[in-house]
Amino acid sequence: MANIKSAEKRMRQIAKRTTRNRAVGTKLRTAVKKYRQMEDPARKDALPSLYSEIDVAWRKGDIHKNAAARYKSRLARKAGKS
Repeated sequence: MANIKSAEKRMRQIAKRTTRNRAVGTKLRTAVKKYRQMEDPARKDALPSLYSEIDVAWRKGDIHKNAAARYKSRLARKAGKS
């Protein structure tokens, strides 16, 4: 456990950020799972909102820019096939 005041503050900050980051990642994974379970007609309408979730995770730093692009590309490819 931290003995210095600044280290204690740092521990509090880290705990807050960890909680926030975990929430963003969980929300993204849940959105992707729901999208994959949808029926084909509903998928096209849900794609922009899923893109938005991916972009939020990228902007918050939860996923890398290239990972976000990869997710979107794969989703677009699957949407185009169905």
